Amino acid sequence: MSDPLLHIVLFAPEIPQNTGNIGRMCAFADLRLHLIRPMGFEISDRHLKRSGMDYWRTLDLHMHDDWAAFCAHPLAPRRLWLFTTHAKRGLWEGNFSGGDGLVFGNEGHGAPDWLHDAVGAEARLRIPSFSNSPLRSLNLSTAAGIAAYEALRQIRSVPNAP
Repeated sequence: MSDPLLHIVLFAPEIPQNTGNIGRMCAFADLRLHLIRPMGFEISDRHLKRSGMDYWRTLDLHMHDDWAAFCAHPLAPRRLWLFTTHAKRGLWEGNFSGGDGLVFGNEGHGAPDWLHDAVGAEARLRIPSFSNSPLRSLNLSTAAGIAAYEALRQIRSVPNAP
């Protein structure tokens, strides 16, 4: 299996439809998906498979029992970016490189404080809002898609990028 241009990392995802949708995006864009337990569903959940549809069979998927197991995995990304509403820097301030991992917390609670600390302030990014809406965040699968395609745009703009 070749190295992907990008890794998508979901920390303790709770909603199978979001994970299935993100899995579909990863299969479509040839990205590696890491799921870190605990999860709010079983990987065989019918909603997960429905969202991922037939793409689920082609997905480069890696399951991890916890954060430590993910970090120790030989196929873990070289560098991590945490997407959070608590970041001071916006998405376009990230300087993405091939092999990076984009980390997303779960739908109900986001990423825990210790994960914010582990990644570091300089690697925390937010997706900017263009309205005065009181909404605090986007749907997880929408956020993952926005972040992934911005990172891919940057990575692929490098001369000789695949």
